Amino acid sequence: MNGLLLQAGSVVALLVLGYLFGRLAEKRHYRRIIEREAQMQSLPVVASRYPPEDRAYQQQLVTGSVVIASDYFKAFLAGLINIFGGRVTPFESMLDRARREALLRMKEQALALEAAYVFNIKFDTTRIATGKVGAMEVLAYGTAMIPMAGTDGNAHEV
Repeated sequence: MNGLLLQAGSVVALLVLGYLFGRLAEKRHYRRIIEREAQMQSLPVVASRYPPEDRAYQQQLVTGSVVIASDYFKAFLAGLINIFGGRVTPFESMLDRARREALLRMKEQALALEAAYVFNIKFDTTRIATGKVGAMEVLAYGTAMIPMAGTDGNAHEV
């Protein structure tokens, strides 16, 4: 009987710790994302497959990748939702953070190349199963449009 109570207490403790530390980490990450998004808003990222023709550009593939793990609390809630059906909302914020972080990392790479735009942006998402707690990788990629020296035109007009 004591062993059963100890196991139940351990599960509850892990859920509470997962919830508390998970929420703290998520809030910190969102704050950093918002700050970095404000700093990088000058670099346009466009899903169009048709690049600008206002001047000559060098083109280069740029990527940003991130792996974000779930906490025990989200994994537990997702398991309950899977039993009863419905939207797996505990993972929606995790996926949002992963996409935004991957996009920021891709933009950092494009800015380092002095790109004026990133065109034809795409996302790939992969689930990584690691025991009971899952993780996901999000890859953002696109074509950095780097103005060639000596060309005319305003590179930041879309």
